[in-house]
Formats: sequence, structure tokens, C-alpha cells
Amino acid sequence: MKLTPSIKQKGHVYIVGAGTGDPDLLTVKALRIISTADVVIYDNLISADILAFIPEETEKVYVGKVFNSKCILQSEINQKILKHAELGKTVCRLKGGDPFVFGRGGEEALFLDYAGIAFDIVPGITAAVGCCSYAGIPVTHRGISNGVTIVTARDQHDSDHINWKGLANVNHTIVFYMGLHKAGNISKNLIDHGLRKETPTAIISNGTRHDQRVIRCSLSELPDAVDICNPPMPAVIVVGHVVKLSETIDWFTKRETFDGYVRRFFTKMPEAEHV
Repeated sequence: MKLTPSIKQKGHVYIVGAGTGDPDLLTVKALRIISTADVVIYDNLISADILAFIPEETEKVYVGKVFNSKCILQSEINQKILKHAELGKTVCRLKGGDPFVFGRGGEEALFLDYAGIAFDIVPGITAAVGCCSYAGIPVTHRGISNGVTIVTARDQHDSDHINWKGLANVNHTIVFYMGLHKAGNISKNLIDHGLRKETPTAIISNGTRHDQRVIRCSLSELPDAVDICNPPMPAVIVVGHVVKLSETIDWFTKRETFDGYVRRFFTKMPEAEHV
């Protein structure tokens, strides 16, 4: 049964996190909304497996943004959401990962509040959690990492906005979003601000999906790893001694049904600090 309210009323918008691509990681609420909404407005990062849950009769609106390509403006996306909501429709605004972790969900929520449109936020598994879990990398681990920082490698104006000195903590895990094209900058700045060149580092491409790829290297090797291996996006970069643990607990790669692979860029993995 559709969730559509009376046409005399304004509609309702659900800002939904679709997670990292594995459809089994969708929340029950996310799946219900995807299956019953009148219109689904979705991003580029939504996997084909998740899009398959949208009923054939449901209106689908693509508003994806692709790196280095002319993209739809956020203001245009806001207006598309508003247009459908003002027609009394139930709108599923479907986003990769979690709407509130570099997903601009907060901006859309503020816009809807100003426009007088009711909305719900439906959390999703963000890449720093989902991708690292599927790569066998615990972002925190007793005796190795007592915290994790999630950083976007570029902001709206692509300026160098990162507090590198604050990030260069040997007892901390750093996860960079949108960082492939900034690999050289990431490596240089972290090393310049105190992290050792040998710090274990990983690139996780298409995390949690059937074609997941994990490239492990040292921090100093990161730029060459990106250039030589050319991992496809979406991808995250993980820096910290917890990466070493993935050699043992990379459960997803070890599954017989998994058709992806792990490529070791390095000759020997740098030693992690043990408990």
C-alpha cells in the first residue's frame, strides 16, 4: 500500500541513507520507504541492487553528481524535492551512505523545514563503517586505535581546509572520503606533520559490493598505489595501524562466493602496534 497522503495536503519527504551498496545492509525502514514511496529521487552512488527494490510503477528521478563532470546543483535538487512534495507525494530522497555524513542531508532538511515540508531522516551505514568492516579493518581496536576521524578530502571550494597536525595521531584511525584525487596531498601532509612513512594504509574501492577491491600499502606508497592500481570510485582511504589487522580478519575476501579480490601493492606490510 502506498504511503501517499491526501492531494490537498503537502507530501512527506524521507531522506534515506542507502548505505554502501550491499542491499542486505539496508535498514527495514529504508526498504519499506523505497518500496512504497510515490517518487524516488536518487544519487549516483546508489547500487543497481538497491535500485532494483524500487517498484516499476514508482517515478524515479536521477540527480547524481559525478566527479569532474558537470553536475546538477544542490539548489536544483532541492527544488525537485519540493515540487513533488507540494503535489502531495511521498518522496524518498535516496542517498548513498548516511545522509548526515558528507551527504548534504542537513542542507536538504533545513531547506524542507523552511519550506514547511514534513520530513524524516532515515540513517544508513556510512562508508567509514561499512567499507572498513567488509575489508576486515576495525576502525577502533583496544591498544591500537582509540578513536576514528572521518574527513572529506575536498570541500565546496576544494581548498586545503584540513587540520593535518590534529590528524597526525599515531593512536587514531583516519578515513578519507573523496580522496583518490588527493592521495599525494594526503600522504605528504600526514608525513610532514608527524606520521611515519610506514603507517599502514588501505584503499577500499566499491566497498561492501560484489566487486569490492582493497589495496594495502604504506602511507608513503599511497600516491603510487592510486596511480598504478587505478581503483574505481567510490572509494575511501584508511590510514592507521588497524589496517594491519585486515590481513587476518578480511572475512569478506575469504568467502568462497566472493568474486572480488585483494591486491597487495606492497612487498611486506608494515608492522602494527600490538596490544
